Amino acid sequence: MRIRINPIVKKDLQVSVRSMRISWGLFAYEAALTVAFLLALLIIQVESSYTYSGNIYSSLVYLFPVVAVAQVCIVALYIPIITASSISGEKERQTFDIMMTTSMSPFSIVFGKVTSAVLRILFYVAASTPIMALSFVVGGLKWSNLFFYLLALILFSMLSGSIGILASSFCRKSVAAVLLSFVMYFLLYFTTFLPLIYRSLFGRGKYGESMLLLLWNPIVFFEEFFMQIMSGESIFGSGMFSKNEVGFMTYALADGKVWMFVSAGCILTLSFLVMALAAWKINPMHSGSGGKKPKKKVA
Repeated sequence: MRIRINPIVKKDLQVSVRSMRISWGLFAYEAALTVAFLLALLIIQVESSYTYSGNIYSSLVYLFPVVAVAQVCIVALYIPIITASSISGEKERQTFDIMMTTSMSPFSIVFGKVTSAVLRILFYVAASTPIMALSFVVGGLKWSNLFFYLLALILFSMLSGSIGILASSFCRKSVAAVLLSFVMYFLLYFTTFLPLIYRSLFGRGKYGESMLLLLWNPIVFFEEFFMQIMSGESIFGSGMFSKNEVGFMTYALADGKVWMFVSAGCILTLSFLVMALAAWKINPMHSGSGGKKPKKKVA
């Protein structure tokens, strides 16, 4: 049985691996992670020198969250750059209309663009695995945590790629699409905190269900993820909130790892909704889908 690969994914991967850009990008990626790794190792060594034992091997487990957070930050900056120019780049090269005349649906085109970006990120993550594996070799963490981290990074890459594709579908220039994608980033991260900030200032200790919007916030998701791995505790648990302070749904989701898994489902759903909106925007059946409007003839 022959597996049918998305033509967009196949074309983008073939173009990317044949250029030196991916090699230089991989070099820069590894260099940034190496710098973060060495700085974290230096800090651990300095802090261990002030202890009586002077043994740094028990502290090497903290190299994992440092390198992992550095990877998440790089992905958050890199994914919008490569996806924000996917649709707008086709418009600049005047190949957008040709792409839309193929038998592929608009959603399959958008999904293919996002998938190719996620696969390119996985190249970088696979290359950086030996750096991250040191904290697992020393001990203190389960190897299953590395697998779950890869799944979390893929989930975050899908959300970042879908935001970049949506920005690219609205803009005709790649630079404007990149800027718009970072603006969408800021709106997603900031607006999900607004109800919580409002209730903390004017709610008189009653937060209600205002924290449910944080389920769609990737920052809160990764903070909860690393808390569960490193300490087994939750940022919403341990009696931090009572039933009188928060609503029933928030109190139920703050129990153990429930919040993290529900947040992963919300982020995945949001990714597909954003991709569906981008597919609707580039659909030629809708007005303003990206093609140039015919100019009126002037007598």
